[in-house]
Amino acid sequence: MSDAVEFPYFYRTVPSELHLCKGIIKLLKHFNWTWVGIIAFDDDSSVRAVQILKEGIEQNGGCIEFTETFSRVDELTEAKVLQINESIYASSSNVIIYYCNGDNALSLLQRIDLSRVPGKVWIVTRDMDFPSGRIRESNFAEIKSKTLAFMPVKKNIPSFSKFLQEMDPTWLPSDFFTELWWKGLCDSECPKSIKRSCSSNETPAYYTHCTNKFLGSSYNVYNAVYALAHALHNMVTSTAGNTMWTGENRSFVDYLPWKVPPQSKCSQSCLPGFRKLTSKEKPVCCYDCIPCPNGEVSNQTDMDSCSRCPEDQWPNRERTSCIPKTIQYLSYDEPLGIALTVISIFFFLITAFILGIFINYRDTPIVKANNKSLSYILLFSLMFCFLCSLLFIGHPDEVTCILRQTAFGIIFSICLSCILAKTVIVVMAFQASKPGSKLQKWMGSRVSNSIVLSCSFLQAVLCLVWLGTAPPFSYLNMQSETGAILIECNEGSITAFYCVLGYLGLLAGVSFFIAFLARNLPEGFNEAKYITFSMLVFCSVWVSFIPTYLSTRGKYMVAVEIFAILASSAGLLGCIFIPKCYIIIMRPDRNHRKYLTSN
Repeated sequence: MSDAVEFPYFYRTVPSELHLCKGIIKLLKHFNWTWVGIIAFDDDSSVRAVQILKEGIEQNGGCIEFTETFSRVDELTEAKVLQINESIYASSSNVIIYYCNGDNALSLLQRIDLSRVPGKVWIVTRDMDFPSGRIRESNFAEIKSKTLAFMPVKKNIPSFSKFLQEMDPTWLPSDFFTELWWKGLCDSECPKSIKRSCSSNETPAYYTHCTNKFLGSSYNVYNAVYALAHALHNMVTSTAGNTMWTGENRSFVDYLPWKVPPQSKCSQSCLPGFRKLTSKEKPVCCYDCIPCPNGEVSNQTDMDSCSRCPEDQWPNRERTSCIPKTIQYLSYDEPLGIALTVISIFFFLITAFILGIFINYRDTPIVKANNKSLSYILLFSLMFCFLCSLLFIGHPDEVTCILRQTAFGIIFSICLSCILAKTVIVVMAFQASKPGSKLQKWMGSRVSNSIVLSCSFLQAVLCLVWLGTAPPFSYLNMQSETGAILIECNEGSITAFYCVLGYLGLLAGVSFFIAFLARNLPEGFNEAKYITFSMLVFCSVWVSFIPTYLSTRGKYMVAVEIFAILASSAGLLGCIFIPKCYIIIMRPDRNHRKYLTSN
């Protein structure tokens, strides 16, 4: 009937109720109620209204938990009442849209035990213009305190009191409700302006409605009657005129009988730091809240998805915002860096002290017997080995990244070359002592110097090729560790890095093999046993270093390499030079040629 083209002569005395659907949808959106139930009549108008409500609610992200309909004209059966009651009692939604009016609407409310659902809010399409006697007192109080009603305009009806006083009740229609309403004016609480005296055969009604003369429905009837009267008058007189009806808008009463509006949702809101997880088996507004995955945040409620943080940032603990990642590298300020620095300097000083002892006792047999030039070179190299570990501590940059591996590789190759030369000299010395041996001419310093220079030169060439092709460089590692940026030195060419390590392993292996074969030679001038033990320690350290190095990240990877440098250098220092220092300082009686030759 709202189609003015199809029904051009249809005129409403009251506005269409379908426009209330928009108001209800706005009300639900205002209070963020997304989980509701609907009770309505099953006539065409109500069915259309329910469809409009459903579409609007779903567009705003809400869902309808249940919809119950019943006849406007047929009597309510017990089975139907029971069905509607069960839907209400079993529902989890706290908001019910009651799109009903009239006697049957009251009849249903009269048979609902609202005390079983005390927390629910009722939204009705018009003001409850019914007296308390029509429904049970408990329901009346419950509905009045938990109802939001769309109220039509209420205004005083002119001359209404005068009309009641002058009207003859015999003119009234003879129906039960009209008689009941008229007898209500006999109530002693009615004001004198409308109160009437009841005859002896009239019994006052059991409810009063003296305060209900300004109900919206009454004013609509008044307006409709006068609108029709003016229309007829204008039609008869064929002159245009204005109607008395003004249709004023009344703003929604900003008052609620409770302090915080209740929640009516199928699922609680997902707080910032969480996102919705929907399921195909459930309505769209029924969802679970799950934390944002690693590296993602959400800063609003009910987010459908989380957003990923920039590469240099990470979520805070609540996963509500992105914060800069912590910068990590092995620094001199942290306990691990301080401890490694102290150990490096300590062994450097120990090595310098031993070097001083060897220089001071350079003319003694035990220093001369073990090729003092090679001992000096080896001690100087070990001092630099301990110092080069300091290059691995502190903020990595392009210079330190290049110096770290190349300095370590070359210095260690000098150390191992010296040990190899010492081992070869020991074997040659005992072979040259045999009668008729031709090796005596090779016993000079040229052989040992040649071994040291040639072996060190090959390592230097490897390092130069490394630097010329793919040198180490500083880079920011943002993926290895959660919530941190690791400042690391990338080796550049992994092949070159392992070639340098492999060459050191080759020198150590050759030295260990030759020293092991010479371990049973007379001990007087023999360093083979000490070199064997030193190479055993060296190889053990670096064999265990490789898997440990590959299984760590960040500053702990650097700490593992520093530990390997310090441990292997300390092993060389301790196994080769500590026994000699013991004889020089603690047993000088054994530091003479007769003792050495006798052994």
